[in-house]
Amino acid sequence: MKNILNCAPNYYTPFAMLNFNNTKTAFSIKSDRDLKRAFWMYKLISYPILVKFINPMIKIASAIRFPINWIVKPTVYAQFVGGETLQECIPVVEKLKSGSVYSILDYSVEGKEDDADIEAALEETLKAVDFGAKNDNIPFAVFKPTAFAKSKALEVMSTSADPDEESIREGEKFRKRVEKLCERAFQNGIPIMIDAEDSFYQEFIDKIVMEMMGKFNKETVIVYNTYQMYRHDRLERLKQDHQTSLKEGFYLGAKFVRGAYMERERERAKKMEYEDPIQPDKESTDRDYNLALKYTVENIDRIHVFNGTHNEESSMYLTELIKENNLQKDDKRIWSSQLYGMSEHISFNLAAEGYNAVKYVPYGPVKFVLPYLMRRVEENTSVKGQTSRELGLLKEERKRRKL
Repeated sequence: MKNILNCAPNYYTPFAMLNFNNTKTAFSIKSDRDLKRAFWMYKLISYPILVKFINPMIKIASAIRFPINWIVKPTVYAQFVGGETLQECIPVVEKLKSGSVYSILDYSVEGKEDDADIEAALEETLKAVDFGAKNDNIPFAVFKPTAFAKSKALEVMSTSADPDEESIREGEKFRKRVEKLCERAFQNGIPIMIDAEDSFYQEFIDKIVMEMMGKFNKETVIVYNTYQMYRHDRLERLKQDHQTSLKEGFYLGAKFVRGAYMERERERAKKMEYEDPIQPDKESTDRDYNLALKYTVENIDRIHVFNGTHNEESSMYLTELIKENNLQKDDKRIWSSQLYGMSEHISFNLAAEGYNAVKYVPYGPVKFVLPYLMRRVEENTSVKGQTSRELGLLKEERKRRKL
């Protein structure tokens, strides 16, 4: 079992006031050249019209196999991706750890429908589990469920009371692949997180993940499920899952994110005339997100918490909950995470104050990771204040260094 799973009793330690605006700490591992690249990267994506033009062009170029690596790799790829292979990510992992921030290597190749592609993704993710288990700077493994199943089967198994035989067979293949990954993680003693998907896939995924927790989380948390708190039913589902874990005698692993598929979830619900699964407004999402953090920290003896957010208020609130419940800052049952290349002011300032901070570091060949990169660019453009916040912090640090 890796040291990262040490869950010895925790005691109160002194707490300093956190300052997320400390750019010296936030960008401590970045060279002047890194800062300049990041600044101009965010400057470009601050223009929505430009992003709307570039994204389709990149997709077309990729589809016709036009060579674009020369422009993508040193720019947006270098900003948001660790490397093309596990081994290529090592310098990034070591550099992050020099700032006391850990890494999660995420094979970010989009899920495909062909069995051969699915099996290839499975083998690569198994390698990532083994790779992470041998490196103390990599405390978790992770995978995206749609990489290991045909989307139609996940949808039918999640939404139909009477699934067809083909979907049942594909669903069983998915269950076996997930079990293989969780078993490998269990054997290696490294926790593994299962990302969330669209609501019309999630019910079947939740069922399988709870089954895996019941099997592998008897002594500590190996398997984590992900709760997208922009869904109005997730806080109640969290509480139900907790009660199930108590009844069946296993630990619950809970990773929280706000969510990633709001626009298409709303459009689909409207088109197919069913209840919109998304919260009515951002305030409701923020409320449930923080209530979920409160619930889990107050039940930390049976739930391990992974706070996956770029939201400063939720990040600060978690530190307050740790203090209120007389827990150590570095309690290994509580982690905070941001994506590589984003929100450095949260990750590195948390780490500098002694909290457990980890970066999601995507990896994979440039041409296969392009969809992921395009989503990151679009996310920074669409999320209110995200790009301007990043730009403001980068500008402030560049100014500080010049002075």
